[in-house]
Amino acid sequence: MEAPLPIIVGNDGSDFARLATHRALWLGHQLQAPVRIVRAWSISTAPRPASWSPGYVPPADDFEAAVRERLERDVAALLAEFPEVEVTLETPHGPPGRELLKASQGARILVVGTRGAGGFKGLLMGSVSDQVVEHATCDVLVVRRGIDEQSPGRRARLDGIFDQ
Repeated sequence: MEAPLPIIVGNDGSDFARLATHRALWLGHQLQAPVRIVRAWSISTAPRPASWSPGYVPPADDFEAAVRERLERDVAALLAEFPEVEVTLETPHGPPGRELLKASQGARILVVGTRGAGGFKGLLMGSVSDQVVEHATCDVLVVRRGIDEQSPGRRARLDGIFDQ
């Protein structure tokens, strides 16, 4: 019997990423498919490694280890909900859109949140979500919110435009 294709989920630590990860793990459980949780990073988005000190820039391996530790901490509770799902954590160095597109090759589905940690709160869909919807080599599921949850802050302040 052929191994099932993996489910890929992008996780940048945001509330939307938590929702997307939960949905991907749920799908993995339902489909008995492995889940690959991907957190792409750059030096500017990585947490400061323990080896960091003023005037010293640690090697990239130290930054990657810090990213992986943060990812493990961010998804620990979700993984506990789905212990039967085979999960792999991946922390590639590079822009999130590019790394998720690479990960989508040979995947069953790519799951992302509507928006991530960066960007502008008024956008209905983030640039990474938009990029993977347009260019992924597999189906893409964009998770807006959980079934019983309010969508995380997406409201744009209108600065009194309607008060005039």
